[in-house]
Amino acid sequence: MKSVGVLMAIPMPSNLAEKLANRFNLFKLWTYSSIEAFSETHADSVRAFVCDAKSCADAKTIDSLPNLEIVSTNSVGFDKIDIGKCRERGIRVTNTPDVLTDDVADHAIGLALAVFRKIPNSDGFVKNGLWKHSHYPLTTKFSGKEVGVVGLGRIGSAIAKRAAAFGCPVSYHSRSQKPEAGSYKYYPNILDLAANSQVLVVACALTEQTRHIVNREVIDALGPKGVIVNIGRGPIIDELELVSALVEGRLGGAGLDVFENEPDVPEELLSLDNVVLTPHVASDTEETCKDMADLVIANLEAHFSGKPLLTPVL
Repeated sequence: MKSVGVLMAIPMPSNLAEKLANRFNLFKLWTYSSIEAFSETHADSVRAFVCDAKSCADAKTIDSLPNLEIVSTNSVGFDKIDIGKCRERGIRVTNTPDVLTDDVADHAIGLALAVFRKIPNSDGFVKNGLWKHSHYPLTTKFSGKEVGVVGLGRIGSAIAKRAAAFGCPVSYHSRSQKPEAGSYKYYPNILDLAANSQVLVVACALTEQTRHIVNREVIDALGPKGVIVNIGRGPIIDELELVSALVEGRLGGAGLDVFENEPDVPEELLSLDNVVLTPHVASDTEETCKDMADLVIANLEAHFSGKPLLTPVL
């Protein structure tokens, strides 16, 4: 398949670029000034486009590649891909579900623990030599807190399972009630979920229906002792309202791995000691990045061999 042209959007973790280069004719978009500059000389050569949660397969990019057959995203979410444009042109789309579920769920619980127990703060307390001169203030326990999960898909279910292991009563909001959810309480309204939770974990996909689903009303229902954890997508939360609530004390804290305008993070969040921030790395372990890269490759090889896709989105 060395003659098949594959365009990679941005540098990605693991050895995905190396694996692509070994099997295909790899082009690296980031080495060009723009998609237009790339297309001037190589547009006809590209049959596959590889992106991720931090890069974009928008209509302009897709239209710049007349022979494009498949878009494969190195992520579970595909909100950065213009699905309508792909459907219009008959372009296949794949993602990388399942292989990252455990890491993202682990990270969500880690963020909750870090916020309640103020782990980053206590780390600095020791490293800055303050332990010798004073006692570290008391923090708040996570075990037993009422946890509400927004979106009980693969990742949401894995988060719920981990929260339950900490003795946390679990509730959820989803498009429909899940028969397999067992003892988890279902709330058809996210506002009711927030009002009956102490921790609200955002784990749903970003769609037009979920954009800013966590708004001021939801944040206020969670209240001044509540904590929001977001490992979904930044725009699911109205970020301006989130910042306002944290600054004004209407929300107790937040653990955020994703943001509305990545990599830009609101300046106000940087100085708050009840906020823990990570740079969209919930799935970024060596093991999972390898598995994700392997799945991207497997989907491309299946497509160009005329075999069924492993994880089709479209």
